[in-house]
Parts: sequence; C-alpha cells; structure tokens
Amino acid sequence: MTKINVAQGYIALTSNKGDFKQLFVAGEHRLNDWFNKLTVSMFELNNDPIEEKLAEHLRQFHPDWIEEYCVNITLADDEMGFVYLHNSLTEILAPATRRLYWKTGNSLRIETQLTDDVVINPTLLARLAGKKRIKGTDLALISQVPAWHVGIFKLDGEIQSVLQPGTYGYWKICRKPEVDVFDTRLQALEVSGQEILTKDKVTLRVNLSANWRYADILLALSKLSQPVDYLYRELQFALREIIGTRTLDELLENKQLIDQLMMEHVVQTSLTFGLEIDSIGVKDIILPGDMRTILSQVVEAEKSAQANVIRRREETAATRSLLNTAKVMENNPVALRLKELETLESIAHRIDQISVYGGLDQVLNGLVKIKE
Repeated sequence: MTKINVAQGYIALTSNKGDFKQLFVAGEHRLNDWFNKLTVSMFELNNDPIEEKLAEHLRQFHPDWIEEYCVNITLADDEMGFVYLHNSLTEILAPATRRLYWKTGNSLRIETQLTDDVVINPTLLARLAGKKRIKGTDLALISQVPAWHVGIFKLDGEIQSVLQPGTYGYWKICRKPEVDVFDTRLQALEVSGQEILTKDKVTLRVNLSANWRYADILLALSKLSQPVDYLYRELQFALREIIGTRTLDELLENKQLIDQLMMEHVVQTSLTFGLEIDSIGVKDIILPGDMRTILSQVVEAEKSAQANVIRRREETAATRSLLNTAKVMENNPVALRLKELETLESIAHRIDQISVYGGLDQVLNGLVKIKE
C-alpha cells in the first residue's frame, strides 16, 4: 500500500502511462501500487484555468470528475462570458471559449450573455470604466465624451446616433463600433503664408485667421469627409479671388475690404455644409522688399508735400498779420511807439548792458546806439 497526503488547497491525480486513474482531495489516502507504476500529480486550487490539454482529457474520459470537482465553461458562438471571483469581475470571455477550473468553494462563478446587444449595460460599464484591471477588456469599446463636445456613434461604418457628454460602452464582438468626438466650441483656423498676385502684378503674402464652429454636425459629416480641410480650402480660394481681382492701392486704401468680402463669400456656402463662420480677419499683409522701399518713398514724398503746403499757409497767414499791424501803426503813432518799445525790450533780454544818449525822445526818434 502506498500512502498519499494531499494538503489543503490541492487536488491529486494518479496516472499510469498518461492515463489518469484516480482523483484525491485534501487528506490522507492509501492506494495499491504493487509495481510502483502510478504517478501522482498535485494541482493547486488557485482559481487559474486548468491547462488546456488536461482539461480536454478530463472532458473526454472523466466527465464525472468534471461535474463534481470542476467548473466547466463552454460558450456558444453567440455567447460571451463573465468570470467573477468573490463577486468581483475578473475576466471577459469571447464567444466559443472553453475553460475548465477546479472548484474552490463558491468563490468562482460564471455569467453568460448573448452577443445580440452591442450596448454595454450601465452597471457593467461602470466596472469596465473603473481603474481596476480586468482581462478581456479589448472586447469592449469604452468612450468618454467630454463637456462641450458631441460624439458620433458609428456601427460597421454607419452613423447610428449623436452622443451627449458622458461615458459610453459598446461590445466589439462580431461588430465594429466607433465613436468620433467633436468639439462644439468656437475654434480657430489659420490660413498662413498665402502668396497671391494682385491685379497690378504685385505679390502679397497674406496670413488669415477664421473663427468657426459646427452648426450641424450630422450635416457636416454627411456631406464632407474632412470638414476642416474643406473650410481651409474655401478660405484659401476666396482669398485668392478677392486679392487677384483688385489692385494694391484698392487693398491698401480699405484694409477691412478683404474681411468683408471674405465673410460674404464663405459664410453662406459654409452653412450649407453644416459649418458656421463667426469671424474672419486678415492678420498680416506682407509686401516684397523692393515694393516696401517704393511705398516708403511714396509716403515720404506725400508727407513732404503736405508739410510744404502747411508751411506756405502759415507764412501767408503771418504776412497777412504783419500787413494788418502796419496799417494800424500807420494811423496810430502811439501804437508805433509801443511796438518800438516792445522790440527794444526783446533785444534787451539778450545783452548785458545798454547805453542810451540823448534822452527818451532820441531813443524813439533818433539813432540808438547799443554797446555791450
């Protein structure tokens, strides 16, 4: 007789040339092994799946052992399974999965579900969206739609619905679910470095900025594969048309002209594709180096001419004032003398010493000698 001790948490199988003969649970056991041909294999009851080759052998030759000592999982092609350990989800099983576990009390249980419904129920979604690591989560698509965004749910390439901010989950079994997230807030689009020839053959480099948002997301996606690329091209084409049909002087005289014409060209067209333009503005108009030099010379000449006109106008006004003063002095000797004293006072401020000979009358009517 051979004695076998099986510790708690283990199970023992005896075999002879690969054929399993007996199964022993925890405890002390005796068996007849006259020629020492039996091999004893110990297996830990640790909630791990039984090795696949052994599991298939037990299914084929020892179904009674499986019924009493094992948890057998055999999923159909339209079933998926959920493995719970101590009431906590640990793994998601794909359809047609076969698994065999040793029983360890009631700690391990299996739930099944048909694959017809692509939407994950809220309770399970909360578990999958948590931070806990669960095997088989690659079978699920978990998508988060942030605030001020919308999600477009597509199933096998076909749009199904518009999703409001929140968390959504879909099964990727026999289906291809997708969720595209779009920002509904105002967005900026830059059209930079556009080199355009004006009507009078002057090359301009223009930088444009536009603010836009989605007015109707489903309309935009139904008509446009790339809405942002479409809007960029429309802005680019409209800018080239506006600048190419006008001279440089026309564009420089009214700097708001481009913005106004761009709004007229693009806004209505964009609305038909579900896009709303809030504002368009030209950030920079850059001229070639030689053209900047010429324009600087033109501006300098214009300002110089304006300065000359102002100077002549002031000289004319000053001469007219002198003539009026002379007329007043001609008819009023007292005013003439006051003017002479005023002139003398202005001269006296610039010298240190004045010598006057002949009295005050001589100063006003005769020769005034000034010595320093």
